[in-house]
Amino acid sequence: MKLAVVGGGSTYTPELIDGFARLRDTLPIEELVLVDPAADRLELVGGLAQRIFAKQGHPGVIRTTSDVDAGVADADAVLLQLRVGGQAARNQDETWPLDCGCVGQETTGAGGLAKALRTVPVVLDIAERVRRANPDAWIIDFTNPVGIVTRALLQAGHKAVGLCNVAIGFQRKFARLLDVTPSQVHLDHVGLNHLTWELGVRLGGPDGENVLPRLLAEHGDAVADDLHMPREIVDRLGVVPSYYLRYYYQHDAVVRELRTKPSRAAQVAEMERELLKMYGDPALDEKPELLAKRGGAFYSEAAVDLAASLLGAGGSPYQVVNTYNNGTLPFLPDDAVIEVQAAVDGKGARPLPVAQLDPLYAGLIANVTAYEDLALEAALRGGRDRVFKALLAHPLVGQIEYAEQLTDQLIAHNREHLAWA
Repeated sequence: MKLAVVGGGSTYTPELIDGFARLRDTLPIEELVLVDPAADRLELVGGLAQRIFAKQGHPGVIRTTSDVDAGVADADAVLLQLRVGGQAARNQDETWPLDCGCVGQETTGAGGLAKALRTVPVVLDIAERVRRANPDAWIIDFTNPVGIVTRALLQAGHKAVGLCNVAIGFQRKFARLLDVTPSQVHLDHVGLNHLTWELGVRLGGPDGENVLPRLLAEHGDAVADDLHMPREIVDRLGVVPSYYLRYYYQHDAVVRELRTKPSRAAQVAEMERELLKMYGDPALDEKPELLAKRGGAFYSEAAVDLAASLLGAGGSPYQVVNTYNNGTLPFLPDDAVIEVQAAVDGKGARPLPVAQLDPLYAGLIANVTAYEDLALEAALRGGRDRVFKALLAHPLVGQIEYAEQLTDQLIAHNREHLAWA
């Protein structure tokens, strides 16, 4: 079995490598290729990856290359974890929207749109290379904004599934609070990427007992603290929103908060500098503790589980993924990409049935889906007017004056990445 990781020079990668090494019985990789244009980073990350495999006795071979075509050739699955423009572009995404009083964030709002515009064309080019090299290969997309990128891949006819670590993070936290194993926790996870709610927490599977009321009654403070939301809001909702819902439910408070501290991108850039120094130490043969602060917790376990299921190597029967709606949420088009529990196997991901949603959630999902339609159109076809319409449709923008200003700023800060600009 051969896997390729595009964006393999990311400081995330040792987390992924550690998961591949620990879970080799679930996903028996014979060859792993790390692909990245940044040769200097790739050398450091690749060296550490080889040492992690060696320490844990993994027999697989790890190679590195800057050549996408060579890297994906004969791959059974390709994982995408790239960041077009790097942390410098992310820093812009997180700062210039604040000038208009709008949330600055890398995956939602104006910053998220900027990332989509930079990313979709690059991902589609890579996917075409994968298809030419091996049309049967699966593409697992971890590249943000996952929902929009996955929809672009699926609409272009690629064998793709989107992946996010939010759900597995909740699963692990809830298992710890309930004192059960993670495999016993099944989430009624519903929504779009970075716009989801846990409507139920079931023990044993999709038909198991819903213990969410008990979880909130006994551990509501801990849950609310993780979300950075008031306990009374979580209790009133009776569900667990993703922490990304802060940007919607507490928008103005978050803007004030973001204006008083360095951007997350600036913090991550500093961490990356330290991590890359560590990766260059020939004595380091395990992922450092600092990596846990970088983000992407449990990404490796989720990626291994998904790849194993898609490649017929095992894996959990039900997993939270991003895939076509296909009637699951009847108020959305079939070709909308939703993030829900799905049955996953070698044929792909098929969403499990979802109970009728409260308008409180359905309304926001429908609104953001409409924005994603327009965002993808802007990413594929370009043009100032398409960018403006996408911003005007986004509930975190939604005003003509803001949409006009943000459109100009987005284009000005991303001109080098936008062929049409």
